[in-house]
Amino acid sequence: MTLPNFNELEKKFFEKIQGVQTLDETEAIRQEYLGRKGIFSALVDNLKALPPEEKQKTGKDVNTFKTMVLDRINQKKSEFELKALEETLKKDKIDWTLPSYPFMPGKSHPLTQVMGELTDIFQGMGFEIAEGPEIETDENNFGALNIPDGHPARDMHDTFYIHSATDDPGSKLILRTHTSPVQIRVMREQKPPVRIIAPGKVYRHEAVDATHSSVFHQIEGLVVDKNISFADLKGTLEMFTQRFFGKNVQTRFRPSYFPFVEPGVEVDISCTICHQKETHPHCPVCKGKGWLEMLGAGMVHPNVFKAVDYDPEVYTGFAFGIGIERVAMIRYGITDMRLFYENHLDFLSQF
Repeated sequence: MTLPNFNELEKKFFEKIQGVQTLDETEAIRQEYLGRKGIFSALVDNLKALPPEEKQKTGKDVNTFKTMVLDRINQKKSEFELKALEETLKKDKIDWTLPSYPFMPGKSHPLTQVMGELTDIFQGMGFEIAEGPEIETDENNFGALNIPDGHPARDMHDTFYIHSATDDPGSKLILRTHTSPVQIRVMREQKPPVRIIAPGKVYRHEAVDATHSSVFHQIEGLVVDKNISFADLKGTLEMFTQRFFGKNVQTRFRPSYFPFVEPGVEVDISCTICHQKETHPHCPVCKGKGWLEMLGAGMVHPNVFKAVDYDPEVYTGFAFGIGIERVAMIRYGITDMRLFYENHLDFLSQF
């Protein structure tokens, strides 16, 4: 077999590559030399017929030639691509004085914004922030809050159980149904006076609809000291509602029942949409009542103090709980809380 003359092959290749005028012509040469049926495929096939002593040397020469051809073709393609880009820029000149594309900065979720605003209000009133785990013991979530095992009030706090190694309620681990266990933890760790708020996420086994969710947010408050009265509770909540909703908002207290407070109250505010005007029967938010249910509160039950070794004959206190979703819905006139969780930017970008 006649060995290939690489000098002659290189001479012919350079003559062809120097004469190309377009990117398509460069691609045609690439196919001619490097394609499946190109010159290099034929050279590799011919290597099989060479004696072993010549096959190694000729194989190195073939690889060297192939590398040179590939580099020169890529160089030529880059030249044509750069030339095409330059011609495009000449035709379509960039006006550097035009404004840039709009930049949309991120911001906090509306529930996070409301939570932060409430926290700021209560901190301004002297409350400290306290936090606790979202996985709680049955004792902290129920027992210490005057809701023993089998109590009817547990039906309103149907939750998710994580672990139950024994029949002892105190050993059960659950997803907390309110942030009240944080109050228990704080009172067990420190003596009065106590003045805290406990913001956070809570869980209940609820059917999800326009006003209920299995995951939602609360901020609860607790004040314990000597001579704390219902007047202190009323003044605190009235100050809160006026700072958050405006000075013209009125507050109404109605008797209610919560196992961990006595007496207990439901706190309403005057409708922030119709402002209790004569046309309020048509109000889509208060449905003609003129009042909006806001939160629950009351004086801490003596049994709760006994559970944390506080003397109910010496100390008194009040507690309250606010649903963040409820507050946000009232402020913004939203009738379906699921909108907060569905991640529609058209909705969330309004806040």
